[in-house]
Amino acid sequence: MTSPRDDDRFDWRAAESDLTGDAPNANVVDLDAARAARPTDPDDGGPVLVDSPAAQRSPRFTLDGVRAGQRRPILPAWLRSRAELRDTMRWAVGHLLHTTAYHATRTPKYAGKLAIRAPVGAWRMLSGATRWLFDWEGEPVRQATVRRESAEDYLKLSRQRDRRVRWRGIVATFTLAVALAGGVAVALAPEWARWAVLALLVTLCGLLGQPADKPLLDTAVVVPRVARLTSDVVVRALAVLGIAGISQAIAKQGHRAIAFTAPITRDGPGWRADIDLPPGVTAGDVIERRDRLAAGLTRPLGCVWPEGQPEVHPGRLLLWVGDQDMAAAKPAAWPLLKASGGFDLAKPVPFGTDPRGRVISFDLPYTNLLIGSIPGYGKTAATQVPMLAAALDPYAELWCFDFKGTGGLDPLEKVSARYASGQDDDTAEEGLLALRELRKECQRRAAVIKGLPKAVCPDNKVTPELARRKRLGLHWLVVALDEVQELFSHPEFGKEAGELAEKVIKLGRALGVILVVATQRPDAKSLPTGVSANAGTRFCLRVMGQIENDMILGTSAYKNGIRATMFAKKDKGVGYLVGAADDAQIVRTFYVDGPTAEKITGRARALREAAGTLTGHAIGQAAPTPATRRDTLLDDILTVVPATEPKVWAETLTDRLAELNPEAYGDLTRDQLTAALKPYGITTGQVWGTDPTTGKGANRRGIDRADITDAVAERNKRRGDKAA
Repeated sequence: MTSPRDDDRFDWRAAESDLTGDAPNANVVDLDAARAARPTDPDDGGPVLVDSPAAQRSPRFTLDGVRAGQRRPILPAWLRSRAELRDTMRWAVGHLLHTTAYHATRTPKYAGKLAIRAPVGAWRMLSGATRWLFDWEGEPVRQATVRRESAEDYLKLSRQRDRRVRWRGIVATFTLAVALAGGVAVALAPEWARWAVLALLVTLCGLLGQPADKPLLDTAVVVPRVARLTSDVVVRALAVLGIAGISQAIAKQGHRAIAFTAPITRDGPGWRADIDLPPGVTAGDVIERRDRLAAGLTRPLGCVWPEGQPEVHPGRLLLWVGDQDMAAAKPAAWPLLKASGGFDLAKPVPFGTDPRGRVISFDLPYTNLLIGSIPGYGKTAATQVPMLAAALDPYAELWCFDFKGTGGLDPLEKVSARYASGQDDDTAEEGLLALRELRKECQRRAAVIKGLPKAVCPDNKVTPELARRKRLGLHWLVVALDEVQELFSHPEFGKEAGELAEKVIKLGRALGVILVVATQRPDAKSLPTGVSANAGTRFCLRVMGQIENDMILGTSAYKNGIRATMFAKKDKGVGYLVGAADDAQIVRTFYVDGPTAEKITGRARALREAAGTLTGHAIGQAAPTPATRRDTLLDDILTVVPATEPKVWAETLTDRLAELNPEAYGDLTRDQLTAALKPYGITTGQVWGTDPTTGKGANRRGIDRADITDAVAERNKRRGDKAA
């Protein structure tokens, strides 16, 4: 610690004199007044407080600050993406061809207009040349000098006019001579040249005779005129949302309460604004008031798309305001609709377009797709898009199950190895059996991959190259389960189906097995949490609440501002896509109608026939039958187990069933019997019995006959059958 300077030392004698009043300059100081008079600006020598803006102000230029800055892209987005560049060029060529054809068909109309306006144009040209030649435009000024009786000014102006007219007369004489010579040359020229010169003169005169409010050309493309999005407009719209945090901040700080982290710029066919909301206000607070925000911006609801950016912070809002209502815009055609040949499923699948009109794609392999919404908002159509893409890959195998039974996936039947549609128990059972087979297929594929050399399969997963090797059987296997809540909530098969689907969705990702699951009732009973939690790609159309939103899009999605509850009644086919990119995306799915889907699957079937990969249901092969028959198993058990025998060993039961019906139960094992009874809620337990071979008593796994009778009664009641 340094010693104080001599002039800073405390003078006790002077202080004592001041206290006793002996000092000649003694004075009483008002501390409050002295503090008020102290300069507060650091630039004027005032103090710098640690919590003042001056102390917290960032240096104007630091290396760290420059490194933390976000570099703006050199090229626009449509030039950096081959797909977007192709779409932009396609649009530009189409726009040019349309405009050219539009005006070409109206050429006679334009020629007639020019001919009618040519006399007026000739008169305007002649009168204008005369006024210029004789300097008539200066006549009012010269007459003004006469009225003022200013002789000197008049003489100056007259001499100026004489010089102008003399020079202009020479120019006019030369021009007239050239025109006469040109007229003689035209008269001696071929006939086509005379007509060409006449057409040129008529065109020139017609353009000169054109009224100011009646242009010659009609409008080929009507561009909607929309107001520019400005910060004042955005702040005004946010102020009317009724959010207390925004209203209070604007009342105190004005427009500075809303921070714009980047200039509002054009982004595709609309405007983009990056906004930092006031402290304590989240993007979700604004998103759930999308309708009021659109009213504040005086724009249609389908033009206003607020999105959160939770990776930045919860209060960051990305607002995109389109020029045209997304629902009213012409739907984009599916890129694979007119593509020649097939499609490689290893490539990104075109799924839809974002509000800016850009194509949104996602990778189908190595993920599972979960689709959910309330009824009537395009869930089946969204399911159909990736399945049609898979159908166009002749090496991909399709299984399709429509548990609603309305035929939404019927076009895919002609290329599906397994297919079922209906709301009955038979369809539900086929779905359960398919999941059992799918579980076995996952085990088989895992064994195949394990046996491959590391040089062939270094990452222990199916690659696009392995999927093309037919002998390995590792082709892409895409399974669609539409309205899957009918299966998962089934009283007999639901529990086992949910467990199997959870196992497949966890293990099948690396094995080339892909589940596309769609549901209209995303709750814990209709959609097991193990299924929803392990879906890598999710698409949620309109839902009514937070629970349904998070069941489809993932935990905390609603809290982070990803809210499918904001979609309106007319936003059909529009939803949040999560998992396809780093951020959630608002996507309008491509729509493929029934007749178009039939044409696509017809092309897909031809590709499969050429590749020799058409199998199963598509060529009339029946699906494998189960080891046990659901319709008669319970009744057959009651037949072989008399009422006098309350409990029976599982081994004894399988032997009796085999004797009763060798064709159906000849190969039935204890484990298969246990699995067959599981959907009915019947489990095996310890049963005391006597071994007929040894005559000794023992505890073994078995069933209780009362459980069988209860299950039969419940089944008959549910089916409406009469009690046995």
